Amino acid sequence: MTQLSRTKTVMLLSFLVLILGVSWPLTKFTLHYTPPVLFAGLRTVMGGFILLIFALPKYKQLHLKETWHLYFIAALLNVILFYGLQTIGLQYMPAGLFSAIAFLQPVLLGIFSWIWLGEAMYGLKIFGLILGFIGVAVISSSGSTGHISIIGIFLALGVAIGGALGAVFIKRTENRVNAIWMVTLQLIIGGFFLIGFGSEFESWSSITWSVPFVIILLFNAIFVIAMAWLAFFALIGTGEASKVGSYTFLIPLIAIITSSIFLHEAITISLFVGLLFIVVSICFVNIKPKSLTMEQSVEPKRG
Repeated sequence: MTQLSRTKTVMLLSFLVLILGVSWPLTKFTLHYTPPVLFAGLRTVMGGFILLIFALPKYKQLHLKETWHLYFIAALLNVILFYGLQTIGLQYMPAGLFSAIAFLQPVLLGIFSWIWLGEAMYGLKIFGLILGFIGVAVISSSGSTGHISIIGIFLALGVAIGGALGAVFIKRTENRVNAIWMVTLQLIIGGFFLIGFGSEFESWSSITWSVPFVIILLFNAIFVIAMAWLAFFALIGTGEASKVGSYTFLIPLIAIITSSIFLHEAITISLFVGLLFIVVSICFVNIKPKSLTMEQSVEPKRG
């Protein structure tokens, strides 16, 4: 397990939360220029080919014959479900509200990490995860002034489940595949699937190839897709998945603020109450009981 310095960890977390928070309203804005599935496919394929430049020097670590199925599973969870449902769902609800519901993901990630990764589950962490969910729920209540769609809610929940399962799957398979190849191929495979699906049910002529669209598409491909995935899995590989996931509770907060500024979506006092729950949630998830800390400090001396 690669360890990062505290400074690098903070920088990666800040970059990840800020970029992903801004991406939600940006994506919703982009839907004025393009059908959702084609856009989801384009940005993920482009992001995948950007990462391919960095992956090719490690071609000997690909082992495609033995691990091809792992890339397809990762593509299903992290690209087809996460990005596909996300882009479709933003048509049905305000970006801030949709992102708040979708980021039930850290709660699910904490539970799935306990079940499948064997991460410790203690009282403070459970309490913190619950507080985080309450914070997201409180923030969601601020979306009552916008259109709330049952279809949108189910799509947001699908995004949360896909993202959480995808993160756990990546963590479970990290010793079997090279990280850069995993991220690269899941994006390319999932992206081409979305393009194929979109080509069947959407029209390429519906895309308005304007300057704003091209700029947002490039921003998404480079930063939201390629760089954000690398940052996320670098963080997942250095510590507990649920702890890293807890910080993503801040993403819907940023999404709601940016949506209110640039898309004029409503913002209420619920936002600030929800933020309080989120901050406390992060604190509790990151506090380890003394008994567990002492136990871990003793373990390396054994054997």
